Amino acid sequence: MSNLTIKRRVIIPVRAGDVMAEFISFDGDDSGKEHIGIFFEGKQKQTNASVPLVRLHSECLTGDVFGSGRCDCGEQLDEAIDRINEEGGYILYLRQEGRGIGLYAKLEAYALQDQGYDTYQANEMLHLPDDGRDFGIAAEMLQALGVAKVRLLTNNPDKAQQLIEHGIDVVELVPTKVHVNQHNRSYLETKAKRKLHTLKFDPE
Repeated sequence: MSNLTIKRRVIIPVRAGDVMAEFISFDGDDSGKEHIGIFFEGKQKQTNASVPLVRLHSECLTGDVFGSGRCDCGEQLDEAIDRINEEGGYILYLRQEGRGIGLYAKLEAYALQDQGYDTYQANEMLHLPDDGRDFGIAAEMLQALGVAKVRLLTNNPDKAQQLIEHGIDVVELVPTKVHVNQHNRSYLETKAKRKLHTLKFDPE
């Protein structure tokens, strides 16, 4: 049973005020990471039977804030805001930088990638996990929000599996677009090959 409870709800205009979002903080998470829930009412008429569209988005300073081309995180966040603002649902913004290894370690991994190692090999060389993220906290956040069923906006099957293991009914997997560029193609192809992310690439 989750110990999380909702602490505060605050309406914040985002996208230069074009989109209204409700930011939600929580009590009961002893990790100290300050994960945040973001609710979008949606433009489409919702009913009590509607299953919210949910994106579990792990923090990425380089991509979310600075638009790094080495990943697709910033583009995925923008896409999630657009789609969930249209349909209604939540973005759970999880403070798990670098697939859970932290910002400094992510930069160390980037340096190894510049030497020719892939993203997972680089983590292994640093004696770090391929993916250190815990999506159980996302399940606890959803439970605190009273959400038992979700349509999950993701290409990552591990997110769905972890939610299911923690009692959330994932009724549909909704794929994101493939945000590929000359800098991140190899990275994305590696995720598809090694972690079975559902990514389909157009020919170069």
